[in-house]
Amino acid sequence: MIQDFQGKTAVLTGAGSGFGLACARIGAARGMNLVLVDVQQDALDQATQELTAAGAQVMARRVDVSSAAQMEALAAEVRQRFGAPHFVFNNAGVGAGGLLWENTVADWDWVLGVDLWGVIHGVRLFVPMMLEAAARDPAWRGHVTNTASMAGLVAAPNMGIYNAAKAAVVNLTETLYHDLNLVTDQIGSSLLCPYFVPTGISRSERNRPAGQAAAPLTTSQKIGQALTEKAVSSGRVSAEEVAQKVFDAISANRFYVFSHESAKALGNIRHRMENMIERRNPIDPFLEAPEVGARLRAALRAPPAG
Repeated sequence: MIQDFQGKTAVLTGAGSGFGLACARIGAARGMNLVLVDVQQDALDQATQELTAAGAQVMARRVDVSSAAQMEALAAEVRQRFGAPHFVFNNAGVGAGGLLWENTVADWDWVLGVDLWGVIHGVRLFVPMMLEAAARDPAWRGHVTNTASMAGLVAAPNMGIYNAAKAAVVNLTETLYHDLNLVTDQIGSSLLCPYFVPTGISRSERNRPAGQAAAPLTTSQKIGQALTEKAVSSGRVSAEEVAQKVFDAISANRFYVFSHESAKALGNIRHRMENMIERRNPIDPFLEAPEVGARLRAALRAPPAG
């Protein structure tokens, strides 16, 4: 368990907005050194200005977390300036929806690159540095928090590309937990699984690389985008509240972090696990909101206009 954050260093990807920025704000308030990482320069500049004014030591870098070379350069800079980070928040994420077979290779490259490879790079580059620091000092403590999603624990339709990426992060992080426990008691890990929270995830296209440009949206992708925007924007749990849950989990060395403790959110996970154990087919994902399912089916089965 970690109670003292003063003077400790945190690397935060996706730090220009959403959970990354909210966690950085808590870190600044607790006297931490902050390595802010984002692909959106204007958001990164604004966050840097705010957190520097709050008194934090800030190193900000525009980095595409899907790039091995860029992440390796970042890790080298972090080591040179601060040494091994005590905390790593692999948080950067993008979203895309639509029927699975309608996603292009560019869609898969983009979403898996950020949501999965970004986490992979964060783990493979920073955890060895943390283990070295722990081996040198028995009092040294660290923690890795990976952001997945409730989408990684259930299989909502019309968003399979995002589900696949986040499910991989869930499994990766659970394995990280076990792997770390094999070799050290000094480094913990947590898995953040947000439900619908007002962040910029529904506007991810603003940061899509030119080399992975999107094809014209299909009907299913347009519908998925609209549903996600509505659900995210209407979320009643703030990014700041989720960030506080993350820090509470770090302090308590608690692995699973859910933004919503509601029976509906956690019940979906329970139903899915029970179906697996009983060898039942997946249940209707719209069981608790049949009107939503009816509208989605009607829209996707409607004959093409014209």
